[in-house]
Amino acid sequence: MNDYFDALETRSPDEREVQQFAHLREQLRHAKENIPAYSDLLQGVDPESIADRSALAKLPVTRKSEMAQAQAKIPPLGGYTDLHGKTLPRVFASPGAIFEPQANTEDFWRTARALHAAGCREGDLVYNTFSYHFTPAGFMLESGAHALGCTVFPAGIGQTELQVRAMGHLRPKFYVGTPSFLKILLTKAKEMQIDVSSLSLGLVSGEALPEPLRLELSENGVEVLQAYATADVGLIGFESESRQGLLLDEEILLEIVHPGTGDPVEPGQVGEVLVTPLRPGYPLIRFATGDLSATLEGVSPCGRTNLRIKGWMGRADQNTKVRGMFVHPSQVAAVVAR
Repeated sequence: MNDYFDALETRSPDEREVQQFAHLREQLRHAKENIPAYSDLLQGVDPESIADRSALAKLPVTRKSEMAQAQAKIPPLGGYTDLHGKTLPRVFASPGAIFEPQANTEDFWRTARALHAAGCREGDLVYNTFSYHFTPAGFMLESGAHALGCTVFPAGIGQTELQVRAMGHLRPKFYVGTPSFLKILLTKAKEMQIDVSSLSLGLVSGEALPEPLRLELSENGVEVLQAYATADVGLIGFESESRQGLLLDEEILLEIVHPGTGDPVEPGQVGEVLVTPLRPGYPLIRFATGDLSATLEGVSPCGRTNLRIKGWMGRADQNTKVRGMFVHPSQVAAVVAR
């Protein structure tokens, strides 16, 4: 499946670095001039001086806790975006008690690249089981599928028997959702004696994909690759057919730092994932995801030349994942106190 999404995936690492930092400087100028939160955070920073990773590492880290405080003072989005009106079609609730915008642009979360790597192509019917309620997960993958020219069935979560009946009727080729829910659907289809063999490929996310589960899904006729994305920054990494780590998206800058700091770790060392998506309207400069990962050496056998990471390796904070959603300790405490 060695056809690439675009030429960005095979550019030289040096070319990628030069082009990405040029975009970053433009983004910093825009943020400093137009986005209130960053007008304050970037005081004294000359965007033209940010030419390499050592300079990037000196910029302030954007933390979700600080965004939550800012949103409480300046609703709805705390001054972290200049999107409004026609440029802001939707606002979502994000795990960790903050709200997120969606810009009125094609594939805002950049998931088309991961879908393409997993085999999704123009004309495919995509069966999307991510939630369309409150959080952006369903829309994140739908927008990527639409960018590829696909038709999407917005199945959402739950209602297993209805889902299997819909799948049997629609005959989709491509699945999107968590791997555990795909297993549930395939098991239920066997119980109901409904043929869902049209389903042959999938992109899974929202939880870990253990190799035994991947093998079980394959034995049931569905080959899946995984993606790593967040509601805040969109696509971070994705598997290719080589299945050797997660390739970084071409429109982000990623750093691995000592948890709770902005200080980079040594290559290959486990640390917290910081991401700067290269999108001017909602830049999130050096956004601390709270996730742990580490970089991999060398180039992927698939021919894509971007950096690879080992994937999701746990949390650097106290959040935990329940059915693909992060739950913060403060949210648990609020429920217990009722």
